[in-house]
Amino acid sequence: MAAPYRGNTGHGVYFITACTFQKKNLLQSDRMAGLLVEVLLHYRAERKYLLHEFVVMPDHFHLLLTPVVTLERALQFIKGGFSYRAKKEGIFAGEIWEKSFYDRRVRDLAEYRAFCLYIQLNPVKRGLVTSAGEYPYSSAKFVLDEVPQRLKPVTLSA
Repeated sequence: MAAPYRGNTGHGVYFITACTFQKKNLLQSDRMAGLLVEVLLHYRAERKYLLHEFVVMPDHFHLLLTPVVTLERALQFIKGGFSYRAKKEGIFAGEIWEKSFYDRRVRDLAEYRAFCLYIQLNPVKRGLVTSAGEYPYSSAKFVLDEVPQRLKPVTLSA
């Protein structure tokens, strides 16, 4: 049974990057990349986090998320849940993830928008597609959680 949604958790919005083991292209197949998207959406539906943007690249993923549980627990759900499913479904049995992940707390709306653009353009910059909307393993194909209200608008100083 899913944990009850607790609304504003005070955890903030985070830009996350996690890499595959030894930066191998483990997520380049439709099966692996599609499974990671399924896992991301599954734990979002279970209210473990709010998911604002994501992209699954061949050797890493980027997320913009607001954890409802701790940030570490949210990533444990994603990385551990994916590893469990990949092994259970016979897709991949080896080591999948590097142990750590990179996180950066999003400070304001301008930074949030910059991270969104970075995530959306990542497949284009890597030469996988010519436009962001063509890439099947990104939030460009989904309606996700909105920009959190608590992000302050950027103010201009005189």
